[in-house]
Amino acid sequence: MAIAHVIGLGKSGLAAATLLHYQGWHVIIRDGGYSPALIHQKTSLADRGIDVQLGDPLAYPLVDPTDTPQLIVVSPGVPWDHPGLLQARNQGIETIGEMELAWRNLQSHQWIGITGTNGKTTTTALIAAIFQSAGLHAPACGNIGKAACEIARQIQDPSTSDATRTIDWIIAEISSFQIESSSTLAPRIGIWTTLTPDHLDRHKTLENYAAIKSQLLHHASDQILNGDDPWLHQHGFQQWSGAWWTSTHGQSALLGDVKRGCYIQAGWVVIAGQPILPVDSLKMGGVHNQQNLLMAVMAAHIAGISAKVIAKAISDFPGVPHRLELICTWQGVDFINDSKATNYDAAEVGLASVPAPVILIAGGKAKSGDDHQWLATIQAKAAAVLLIGDAAPLFARRLQQVNYQTYEVVETMAAAVPRSMDLALKYGAKVVLLSPACASFDHYANFEQRGDDFRTLCQNRWGNPKGSVVDTLAT
Repeated sequence: MAIAHVIGLGKSGLAAATLLHYQGWHVIIRDGGYSPALIHQKTSLADRGIDVQLGDPLAYPLVDPTDTPQLIVVSPGVPWDHPGLLQARNQGIETIGEMELAWRNLQSHQWIGITGTNGKTTTTALIAAIFQSAGLHAPACGNIGKAACEIARQIQDPSTSDATRTIDWIIAEISSFQIESSSTLAPRIGIWTTLTPDHLDRHKTLENYAAIKSQLLHHASDQILNGDDPWLHQHGFQQWSGAWWTSTHGQSALLGDVKRGCYIQAGWVVIAGQPILPVDSLKMGGVHNQQNLLMAVMAAHIAGISAKVIAKAISDFPGVPHRLELICTWQGVDFINDSKATNYDAAEVGLASVPAPVILIAGGKAKSGDDHQWLATIQAKAAAVLLIGDAAPLFARRLQQVNYQTYEVVETMAAAVPRSMDLALKYGAKVVLLSPACASFDHYANFEQRGDDFRTLCQNRWGNPKGSVVDTLAT
């Protein structure tokens, strides 16, 4: 029996392992952690015939050569240049990412691949909503929804409810981590939302980060690019002059052929002179969301979906969890969850999108990047800042350096939430905003868990007076 090693026991790793196990591989999951949750998961997987090795250093060749795999599948969180993986590739062991494995099982279907620094999740969710409104089976996957390998297994395994359903499109949010380990992934439509410095601790330079993102677009049959993004505007046209470009600034601002563009004119979303829908049909504020809308509408247009269906889907779209999500309102103060703002640029956009004065909750595991615009927006809009997580001391120093004094280091979300209401009443703030500008891995497994913690703390303390369906502002 062929052996496959799956590196990482997160959502992606588990989906890859389950798919390979169903296909008859002897699967060994290797994870460096050793938490009680992982131990419990190991026991559960062993009952299903999947081996798990915890606390296992990632090194090849293995001590026992009989365990040498024919295939290694890497979860996105594992660096592609990890010495153990480099050694495995030098040994000739095929090493791929979970998204590449999914592509190999689903490449007979049409894909839309969405990448970029910010805006991926909202654009992906909008596209999925439009396609599903058109009656298409178009699951969202990747960094949103299910892992892509989970979809692959579900349509192959006759015991699942989706086994007999025909998939029309795969709508995949794809990170740079997933692209660099997916050498043959070639979507029908590739979308690039934005590019600003992010993940430089892993990719080292902006140029390398951009080159990885570019791979997805080069492999795509059609490309959609945000013409308002400064980097893409300056550098992208040289590579993709024939792409479908978008702009919120009207037809005259479009790059490339205006017949292959989507833009906003006189309050309408327009493609090649055809009005599609009023911009204000989208219930989410901010120019950045208008740009996300344009890219989603452009994708639907390429896929042949009618303007009527697109307009209806957008008017019904409720928003995206953890993206400027309105949790509850108490004594006139809105508590907003923007946990997916995991870098300075996303957090600056979130803060700029809500009315001042704001009580800001920020912090987590700090990332490299330029924080100057974020700090300037804090100075302009935040009445006070509550700092949590490992980044709290660093953020405190940076706030001091720009002469911003109304901050407090509270360390935990449990301390930040009640304190935020005290400060909101003190300063007359109408918004408490969780927009961390950080990764979540200091105290949480992911940004969703962090946002869920914020939601639970707020609703346990003040309830949800707006009803059982959470209202969203979303990005």
